[in-house]
Amino acid sequence: MKIFMDTADVGEIREAVSMGMVDGVTTNPSLIAKTGKPFNQVIEEICGIVDGPISAEAVSPDAEGMLKEARELSGIHKNVVVKIPMTTEGLKAVKICSAEGIKTNVTLVFQSLQGLLAAKAGAGYVSPFIGRLDDICQEGMDMVGDLLAMLRNYNYPTEVIVASIRHSIHVVQSALLGAHVVTLPFKVLDRLVNHPLTDSGIEKFLADYKKIPKP
Repeated sequence: MKIFMDTADVGEIREAVSMGMVDGVTTNPSLIAKTGKPFNQVIEEICGIVDGPISAEAVSPDAEGMLKEARELSGIHKNVVVKIPMTTEGLKAVKICSAEGIKTNVTLVFQSLQGLLAAKAGAGYVSPFIGRLDDICQEGMDMVGDLLAMLRNYNYPTEVIVASIRHSIHVVQSALLGAHVVTLPFKVLDRLVNHPLTDSGIEKFLADYKKIPKP
């Protein structure tokens, strides 16, 4: 399972890269706004750090506008993947992007059939948002399991990026289901690394080491 960082903070990305944990990055307008930098500048900086898929989101409501943005964004770097919303206009844009060789990530997927339609339109990735479903008392991971089964039934090459990850259990469940990718906020990645028993074990070993007679 590949791990993408869900952030536009280049400091967080560099730290995760130093751990060997970054296969790609997903961004959105909200994350980029937090940086206080121009949109394209942020994408260019990230592409200079990570040699993998970098998702940058189109914001136009209509297919024509999405296509214009997609062509511009894909020109920033060969690794840019254009995020397109799961709408009727979005599917139209994805179909044309696919024909033009522009990689897409259909975002804001909340039911398995949406993901299947996106795959049929030619999306390279689909991003089911798990945490937001959990927030309204729906089991988000059930939807991911259904979507993965559908894509495998018909041998679609589309990869599932499990998004809106809130905690480590989501990551465990994604791996058990065979999800292609999880995209994580840095704080969740940090939690995956740390465990109190690891910390206490290190403290015990260090304390015992100090008791060893020195030559």
